[in-house]
Amino acid sequence: MASRKAPKCQPTRFSVFFWPIRPDRKEMSKPQVFLQCLLLLLCAELFHFTLADVGVAAQYRPPYLPTACSGNDPSPFPSSNLFAAAGEGAWDNGAACGRQYRVRCISAPTPGTCKADQTIVVKIVDRAQTSVSRPSRDGAALVLSTTAFGAIANPSAAWVNVEFAQV
Repeated sequence: MASRKAPKCQPTRFSVFFWPIRPDRKEMSKPQVFLQCLLLLLCAELFHFTLADVGVAAQYRPPYLPTACSGNDPSPFPSSNLFAAAGEGAWDNGAACGRQYRVRCISAPTPGTCKADQTIVVKIVDRAQTSVSRPSRDGAALVLSTTAFGAIANPSAAWVNVEFAQV
């Protein structure tokens, strides 16, 4: 009786998306690469991840000068009046001056306080801890001008929870 050789087993290789790669092919075809890139972009759009912080935003009223960023110089203030004072977490030893943050109200103690789907961009012009006008709540991550606060929430509220990310 002649001996038969056992078939040689080859491990199956898988691509990034677990599609089997044929052992006789070394590279994926262009349509496969295109489909994988398209699938990756679709997943990125469906599962949109943001690198944002969540914290409390308070508000403060005039007078806004002098500031920790520019003293008595009003030129750093944007004409839109969408500005803020940085809380200690964002202050970064003064490096926060001039930074811009995208801010969105996400909740408040009183239902209906947040303005739905309103997002603003504020410019940091001061330090909350040393601002001339005191914030409506101590320890806030951001202290918004009355205009900025009113753009995302009911101005009669003292504070709201916000999502914010540097632009």
